[in-house]
Amino acid sequence: MTETYEVVVVGGGAAGLSAALVLGRARRRTLVVDAGEPRNAPSAHMQGYLSRDGMSPAEFLAVGREEIARYGVELVRDRVVDATGDEDFTVVLASGRTVSARQLVVATGLKDKLPPVPGIAERFGRDVIHCPYCHGWEARDRATGVLASSPMSVHQALMVTQWSKDVRFFLHEVRETELTDEDRRRLAAAGVTVVPGAVAEVLAGEDRLTGVRLADGTVHDREVLYVAPRAVPQNDLLVRLGAELRETPFGSFPVIDERGLTTVPGLWAAGNASGFAEQVVNAASRGYRAGAAINGELLFADLDAAVRV
Repeated sequence: MTETYEVVVVGGGAAGLSAALVLGRARRRTLVVDAGEPRNAPSAHMQGYLSRDGMSPAEFLAVGREEIARYGVELVRDRVVDATGDEDFTVVLASGRTVSARQLVVATGLKDKLPPVPGIAERFGRDVIHCPYCHGWEARDRATGVLASSPMSVHQALMVTQWSKDVRFFLHEVRETELTDEDRRRLAAAGVTVVPGAVAEVLAGEDRLTGVRLADGTVHDREVLYVAPRAVPQNDLLVRLGAELRETPFGSFPVIDERGLTTVPGLWAAGNASGFAEQVVNAASRGYRAGAAINGELLFADLDAAVRV
């Protein structure tokens, strides 16, 4: 049997839960399908969310689940394996359950593909970090490294100097000749030490990062290392349903309007499924906006249908 909902939300992170909260409060029959794989799971805390600064991501999601339940929103731990769309959407879950929805929200986020350097994955989210706005305060005034993944990493190295004045920029696979004259001037002005050569390993001891070892054996004592993971958008569902994508330096993301509606009627994208740079607070905002817009779409569609009768 196919169960019918007004809205199905795929993804139970900040964006998906926020959309579901708005829809639940608008008395819409809503289902959230959550695979339970949040991007920020490795982090012990999240920052910059007013009134939630320092809260653990796990606690944040637990509170969000409790809130949507108050309004009758159903949440299942499952995965969407297929979806088709015509007038309504038919969504197939890994458990074998099939549901239909008038509107579908994709809030599946993205995954971080880390540089393949030994030691990085084990420390990621603690003292191997990627965002100074997320972790810079906690890592302030510590011996800091930045691992270059492309010439664009110069920007990251310069930004980090707002939080630490002891910054070493490990070029890794970037050649010195790839740095522009402007890059060199800015790095020098910021007091960043440029270290050529490939990084072979990130060192740790007593559950803390202790240094970076280069391929030539040289060891640089460091307490914090910034990296730039490659963003892998979780956009399979959007592609399957025919949403138009746009290419960005950070991957393929859906073409959306200011509310989050894709080029497919009734198909919405929110959070990091809609763009690369959505922090938790931004993702929640995107979800809220989509939820409110969806309620309006459903309301006026029903009114127009009643007028035609």
